[in-house]
Amino acid sequence: MSSKLTSVDEYIGHLQIWREEVTLLREIVLSTGLTETIKWGGPCYQWQQNNVVGLAAFKSYTGIWFFQGGLLDDKQQFLMNAQEGKTKAMRQWRFFSKNEILNAPIREYIFESIENFKIGKKIVATAKDKVVILPQLLQSTLDLDAGLYEKWLLFSPSSQREFAEYISEAKRDTTRKDRLQKVLELIGENKNLHDKYKK
Repeated sequence: MSSKLTSVDEYIGHLQIWREEVTLLREIVLSTGLTETIKWGGPCYQWQQNNVVGLAAFKSYTGIWFFQGGLLDDKQQFLMNAQEGKTKAMRQWRFFSKNEILNAPIREYIFESIENFKIGKKIVATAKDKVVILPQLLQSTLDLDAGLYEKWLLFSPSSQREFAEYISEAKRDTTRKDRLQKVLELIGENKNLHDKYKK
């Protein structure tokens, strides 16, 4: 996806695979009354400007992300934490076929999440989990690529900070761009900035 997407229709139009499944997920989510927008290069659905769920499609699966999924009563264990030990709130639900989506109680999970927002039940980041300020070059790239953004989320806050500082500390534009490319390659390979020195 070479240019910044402005609508979910555009996002779906760019999909090579999972188009039918993402369209179905979109219909299910919209039927719950959430507001549709684009964030981080993919569909995001909000209740009163709170991010409730997001959609994404990858090579082997498509899925729905619950921003406060850690609070849901997931008795059947549909949800998974892709960043075990790092993420307290975010959970994802992966689907590998249209039938899985049709038979899943997705609306119930969304309504429970909306209800949690209504009563003010929310997992709040602690000082230890504080947000990393990203250089614009890196932020813009992550906004355009949901797959890369998912990999970015797998890194600890300290590793994310190292990447951000590595780019920001460059004095020249050309150096910043070179460093960005190096960082993007490392993120794609799930490697930290200083991995090669940690043996």
